[in-house]
Amino acid sequence: MRFRSLAELDAEVVDCRACPRLVAWREEIAVVKRAAFAGETYWARPVPGFGPPDASLAIVGLAPSAHGANRTGRLFTGDPSGDVLFKALHRVGVASQPTSTRIGDGLELRGTRMVSPVRCAPPANKPTPEERETCRSWLAAELTLLKPTLKAVVVLGAFGWQALLPVLAEAGWPVPAPRPKFGHGVEVELGDLRLFGCYHVSQRNVQTGRLTLDMVCDVLASATSAAGLN
Repeated sequence: MRFRSLAELDAEVVDCRACPRLVAWREEIAVVKRAAFAGETYWARPVPGFGPPDASLAIVGLAPSAHGANRTGRLFTGDPSGDVLFKALHRVGVASQPTSTRIGDGLELRGTRMVSPVRCAPPANKPTPEERETCRSWLAAELTLLKPTLKAVVVLGAFGWQALLPVLAEAGWPVPAPRPKFGHGVEVELGDLRLFGCYHVSQRNVQTGRLTLDMVCDVLASATSAAGLN
């Protein structure tokens, strides 16, 4: 896919209906809803990236959550994982506020863009490998547009790591073989790009203590430094 700008790409992403299972699920959730959000109109479409088009840092997640981004239309917005991530982004100085509740809430990211390998909410938060591959062209197009300014990437979880590495290789970054393994705190140099691994900010990881706010901040501090943002 060739796009002239991220705005053009985002406008195309939100109309995608390539994966029947994901389309059915995201739209069903918007009708059934969660009781706490019964009065809200869900986004119920693919969720585009969020952040400026000249970002030097990218945050790569997994997929929108059913009652988070699938409801609000913004990645990591409206669910517990975002509560942790945006606090951390604010603490390291790249988010204008520590909360993200909805589009139009005043949140801005400085030099940072959030992207997702899968753009639709999957059942049980588990996209299939086929769905990941179908969605891969969106990620590739987004990274191609970011390439002139991108200096660092933080990957949240092994799924995003596995999805991202082949896309980076195709985009021209020197990914070694065998490909580096994911791990929290892992740092990899890919030419002029620094890659950072971080456990996913899922509610389960946070509640079990596998991941803390300080751990996320430590990774983000290193990444923002590599990206020239602090």
